[in-house]
Amino acid sequence: MPPAERSLVCILHSGDYERVRFTLATAAAAAAAGRAVTLFFTMDACVALRRDSGWHGLQSAGGSALEADTVLRDKGVVGFEELLGACRDLGVRLVVCEMGMRASEFTKAELDPELNLETGGLFSLLAGDGADAQLLFV
Repeated sequence: MPPAERSLVCILHSGDYERVRFTLATAAAAAAAGRAVTLFFTMDACVALRRDSGWHGLQSAGGSALEADTVLRDKGVVGFEELLGACRDLGVRLVVCEMGMRASEFTKAELDPELNLETGGLFSLLAGDGADAQLLFV
């Protein structure tokens, strides 16, 4: 088992609602357990960080992301916005990839200002705090 002080870096590449949502849950749990966590959003996952509930643009096997989220919330499962807010409140570092933003054709002005997002690239992620981290690619 890795030592508790080992940080966790999750690279979110998928635009799949279920994958992104479960990664948020994983990050929140790790942060609540005292681990330093970074979520690095790139390519299709970048839409989850757009202002005005941009995560609705994620894809879902069961219809729209909003419909899938509503089904889960109706069952008493925490929703996407609550998970993203919990990550923010627990000190999870939220980074959006500059390359992913370009590929998705949106700018920093379109990012959710309440999330305290950083922008960066793979080099800065992997050369900095992520150099010795446990990596999870989604």
